[in-house]
Amino acid sequence: MRTLSISQARRVALAAQGFADPRPTGKVMLRHMRRVIDRVGVVQIDSVNIVARAHYLPFFARLGNYPMKLLDQMAWGEKRELIEYWAHVAALIPIEDWPLFRHRMETWEVFRSLTGYLEVHPGAMDEIRSRIRSEGAIRPAAIEKHHATGLGPWWEWSFAKSALEYLFFKGEVTIPNRINFARTYDLTERILPAEILNRSLAEPEQRRELLRKSLRHLGVATFADLTDYYRQANAPCRTIVEEMVADGEAIEVRVEGWKDNVYLDPSASIPRSIKGVAFLCPFDPVVWFRPRTERLFDFHYRIEIYTPAHKRVHGYYVLPVLIDDKICARVDLKNDRQNRRLLVRAAWAEPTADADTAPRLAELLRRTARWQGCDTVEVENKGTLSQQLAAAMT
Repeated sequence: MRTLSISQARRVALAAQGFADPRPTGKVMLRHMRRVIDRVGVVQIDSVNIVARAHYLPFFARLGNYPMKLLDQMAWGEKRELIEYWAHVAALIPIEDWPLFRHRMETWEVFRSLTGYLEVHPGAMDEIRSRIRSEGAIRPAAIEKHHATGLGPWWEWSFAKSALEYLFFKGEVTIPNRINFARTYDLTERILPAEILNRSLAEPEQRRELLRKSLRHLGVATFADLTDYYRQANAPCRTIVEEMVADGEAIEVRVEGWKDNVYLDPSASIPRSIKGVAFLCPFDPVVWFRPRTERLFDFHYRIEIYTPAHKRVHGYYVLPVLIDDKICARVDLKNDRQNRRLLVRAAWAEPTADADTAPRLAELLRRTARWQGCDTVEVENKGTLSQQLAAAMT
């Protein structure tokens, strides 16, 4: 059985995620955006806007400065190429992948927050469906005026919001656009092309195709890595992965230091090197599964947004810094839009940092500032890398 060094595994993983691809030398076009989508497969959506909303950051990491409106066009424009669904978590996926989640749609149960209300008002859900069909895309507030429930909250959501989210999970409605990032909801049949909406695959084939995609996006992966990528249940996937190995769709290998079985994408490449520097947001596929992050990079990472300030170790919105094929630093970054400043609240060196870390990070910060329309970058004196970074910035 073939054995990969941890360095080789990192390069395979990063190449699979697009970090070995050449960056555009001119204007970023839709074809570049599509290449990133082909590499990552799923883009996690998050409302946190400390630097930029999380779904914009993986494209910047792989392409550099690009107009964020391109992603808006792909996801919520008239000629959409992406659609929202609960794929990893709330995420954007290519519209052609939507049928691969039918087994998930079919197994969603009614939210407990809806049960009591529907027992008293059994026709409420049908009324919502009818209103969307007759009125078109709708926001929860439009329904709330007609459904004062007194029902206990589900994540402090109203009945209308919970009902629309349930229909979204079931695939009956989708998100045609967002207004100030707030969702609108419309019937999926009015958004998806008929050939995609009507495409039918048996559940095992849906799961197998998702596992194929997971392996292609990861390059090299444990079983846990594979199932986490699209948040699949382990039990129904074990036999499928064995079948993939038997059919040559996955190659069993060893990775030095990894205890679990490891699978290699047959089409994966092992570049001699990975060159470049990038911020990885907390929801980038390279780091979103923290056990894999530790195995690949020997990097312990936890998001501290919800940690009380006095208990935070590294900062509020901390981004790992990928330099070539290693995570060499982490920075607590904030976009001060009102004053057009990019603030480095703290900068920390990792054991992999070397003499080039500060100057290369400084250049990345300058590029990030230009991308976000900031005039200056200010480095506060906090963290083991802050003084070197401040010097490199000047």
